[in-house]
Amino acid sequence: MLSLKGEQIYLRALEPKDLDFLYQLENDTAIWEISGTVKPYSKKVLQLYLENAHRDIYDVKQLRLCICNKEDSCVGLIDVFDFDPKNSRAGMGIVIADPDQRNKGIGAEAISLLCDYVFSVLDLHQLYANILEDNKASINLFQKMGFEKIGVKKEWIRTSEGFKNEIMFQKIKNTNVS
Repeated sequence: MLSLKGEQIYLRALEPKDLDFLYQLENDTAIWEISGTVKPYSKKVLQLYLENAHRDIYDVKQLRLCICNKEDSCVGLIDVFDFDPKNSRAGMGIVIADPDQRNKGIGAEAISLLCDYVFSVLDLHQLYANILEDNKASINLFQKMGFEKIGVKKEWIRTSEGFKNEIMFQKIKNTNVS
């Protein structure tokens, strides 16, 4: 049976109580480069987002889940976006909010749980992730989780330092039955 619970963490839907966490994370300029954010979000806008977070993935084409630790604290977010049921694919992204919580297996466990979910429940054929070329930790994480590098988008993301390349990774559902 599928579970969104792992050894260290579990994934859950967004709740109204997540407003402050979402506000802090979405307004953290250190991650704007990877999230595509270009302006701050108000609590009012985020509250409206939370009020609509219950909508079906087939309707809104995205799903955002909280990554929670055993103490029930939200430590990050994992997203499914560009959900395309016709072609059986979607993009995914992940962020662990506190840099001190990174490189401790939380991201790997969250990606594993999400992959199990999208491949078994949503019956997707593939997932992809776009990662900036200088984000070595994320590149290593996704490769460790079985994602393959399939291309480079040259000078794709504009930053304060200039344009950066973005690498596209893909994981195709394993259909081999043992």
